[in-house]
Amino acid sequence: MKYSDEFLGFSRAKKRVISMLIDSMFIFIAFWGAFGVRFGHFEYIAEIELWQTYVILTVVTIATFVKLGLYRAILRYLSFHALLVVSTGALISAVALSVSGFYLDDAVIPRTVPVIYGAFLALLAGGSRLVMRTLVFTKKSGSKKRVLIYGAGSTGRQLCIALRQSQDYMPVGFVDQDRSLVGTYILGLKVLPTNKIDYLIHSLKCEKVLLALPRASRSERKAILDKLASLTVEVLTVPSMEDIVNGDAKIDELRDVPIEDLLGRDPVAPRQELMGADITGKVVMVTGGGGSIGSELCRQIIMQRPTKLILFELSEYGLYAIDKELQSVVQEHHLDVEVIPLLGSVQRVNRLQAVMSAFKVQTLYHAAAYKHVPLVEYNVVEGVRNNVFGTLYTAQAAVKANVETFVLISTDKAVRPTNVMGTTKRMAELVLQALAKQNTNTRFCMVRFGNVLGSSGSVIPLFKKQIINGGPVTVTHKDITRFFMTIPEAAQLVIQAGAMGKGGDVFVLDMGESVRISDLAENLIKLSGLEVKTDANPHGDIEIHYTGLRPGEKLYEELLIGDNVSKTSHERIMTAQEISLTWDELSVILNQLDEACHNFEHHRIRSLLLEAPTGFDPTDGISDLVWHAKHDEALTDNVFEMASSKEQSNTEIA
Repeated sequence: MKYSDEFLGFSRAKKRVISMLIDSMFIFIAFWGAFGVRFGHFEYIAEIELWQTYVILTVVTIATFVKLGLYRAILRYLSFHALLVVSTGALISAVALSVSGFYLDDAVIPRTVPVIYGAFLALLAGGSRLVMRTLVFTKKSGSKKRVLIYGAGSTGRQLCIALRQSQDYMPVGFVDQDRSLVGTYILGLKVLPTNKIDYLIHSLKCEKVLLALPRASRSERKAILDKLASLTVEVLTVPSMEDIVNGDAKIDELRDVPIEDLLGRDPVAPRQELMGADITGKVVMVTGGGGSIGSELCRQIIMQRPTKLILFELSEYGLYAIDKELQSVVQEHHLDVEVIPLLGSVQRVNRLQAVMSAFKVQTLYHAAAYKHVPLVEYNVVEGVRNNVFGTLYTAQAAVKANVETFVLISTDKAVRPTNVMGTTKRMAELVLQALAKQNTNTRFCMVRFGNVLGSSGSVIPLFKKQIINGGPVTVTHKDITRFFMTIPEAAQLVIQAGAMGKGGDVFVLDMGESVRISDLAENLIKLSGLEVKTDANPHGDIEIHYTGLRPGEKLYEELLIGDNVSKTSHERIMTAQEISLTWDELSVILNQLDEACHNFEHHRIRSLLLEAPTGFDPTDGISDLVWHAKHDEALTDNVFEMASSKEQSNTEIA
């Protein structure tokens, strides 16, 4: 092993010279060995004519190997092609020996000698290279992580070949659900059934399982991941087939398991007639265009080729980032779309109306909102201003600018809300429902859905960061559940639902089954190759710490109010009949709410939200930080005054 290390450390030119010298030695052994086998003695070695033949043969053979490119092959990447070159060179050398015996009368070369010689040379030159490659491979494999490949199809085979050339992983076996492959050998590795994966992981000392199933559906991948989660082994996956085909990723660029695979929700292909109905050839505006949902809406919208796409965003950086991204998309796909980045707040009605009128907006997606439950609880006035009045001002500006379609991005937290954020979103829905009852040219609708994976404030990136840092993973409550959907799917369904609206519609997206957050955290830990630390397993790696529900947070989210729900022509979109108010009824509440916000009257704000038909049922008291600071200060001053008054009274008595 020491000499092989030294050999590998030489320069490429020096390695080629050494290889030629070694091959010359092999020619010597093969040449004289062939005669020894044929005659059974070595008396012929003294014949000068045979030495002349040997010298000529050595020159011819080395020249042949050079011409065939044998010395350009890198030893550690030796393949079947290199062995074919060795065999071809040995055959040519044997033929040269036969020819020399035919033309050189002085050298007696029996017919069997070239055959024996050729076999010996092929075995020596080829076998030595295989042995050296094995030594190099064994040495490097010692530091590689042993992995099991799940999937013995074409992707699994390509992955195995790629990993064998890598510096990090060493494949030790395949597992596959296809019974026709079980028991066979692929690339020297045995294919075993999936029900033996637990045994294989321990017996083969595998550190990771690599999923090579890019064509499997999410429901199929979820079933596999549910089995692997109980094994406490790190699971990685190859990129999707779409990314591989598009050149966005290589097959050996292993990634963490996408969280959507844990949910097992298969996306439904969007209906093109709905995707383009309100967008293609029109002027489209997105408020909150730099946010998680707003930016994905913009990505989906621009591919439907509007004439103009107006990005309306309060955050300068958010606007810069999405504008830069979309401009590159326009250039890459040669789209005839004008992207217009505009800074602005939805709380400034004049700015909104000026923008919509100037660009003659036809379709508007209102995604601008404060959505983080605890933060809105801590900032009640701003939450009401942005979510309720921001929607009101945007809708009123749309009516004046004759916008054709207005789509509100709502939330499942608007259903029987226990927090201010959900209540303000329900109030925003009431605003649009009331405006829809008036005779306007604008068609209003709203789309309600749950949590999206990867959005700002999403729990999944937090869990992953906590796992990387060694824990603990923080979950608010053991039984808390949430609905989840990927951002691209949510954006596509929002666009399609908006095209189906007739006016005042409340659309509800099918979010599938709700997910228990503690189970999600536990699976993420286990699929990272770690164990959950519990009382029953005190030597585990990561503990799940339950912090308690935050202000305004509830255990279960709902997507509907009442049972009056109807299906639509789209399997993932439903419509709900909700309680609504006339504009005259709602305007009274809005005027009072505006006055209460202006005066920072938090008790009055809460009372108005409770009186409105929102279903608001708060689980906590007022959590606004400014209100608490003033309230606590006033309470302290009051206590101080009482103490001072008592002290003065005692002094007077004395």
